[in-house]
Amino acid sequence: MPLALRPACPYFEVFDMPASLAFYRDALGFEVVSASPLAASGAPDTHGWVWLRQAEAEVMLNSAYDPDEARPSAPDPCRVAGHRDVALYIGCADVDDVYARLRDRGVAVDPPHVTGWGMREVSARDPDGFTLHFLSPLAAPASAGA
Repeated sequence: MPLALRPACPYFEVFDMPASLAFYRDALGFEVVSASPLAASGAPDTHGWVWLRQAEAEVMLNSAYDPDEARPSAPDPCRVAGHRDVALYIGCADVDDVYARLRDRGVAVDPPHVTGWGMREVSARDPDGFTLHFLSPLAAPASAGA
């Protein structure tokens, strides 16, 4: 009997939680499912950990630094070197709509294109350099008799 699994939920360490929430929540439309308490400062979006969901897509974000302690002024290049090797693929109904909405929200997003494996996709990077690909199958060709 197979395991009763649900969609995977990636976990990303982020340098700047408020910037990451501005991207995932505000620009992409994810909703906060659960979050750790705010930092002692009470500043907005200074959670150490957040679980986000948009339809069936989920992501967990964890601050790479304790939100109650001073963090470096910039991310450690060695620590984030592998972020460009990480990609999150998110299915969607309409790639062109995703492209237009992301551009309207100020997200730098690559134009829609057809992949070598028969999908239409657009890609963007989050504030930490993780790549998100939004994709949908190509429309089925119209039948010759129709």
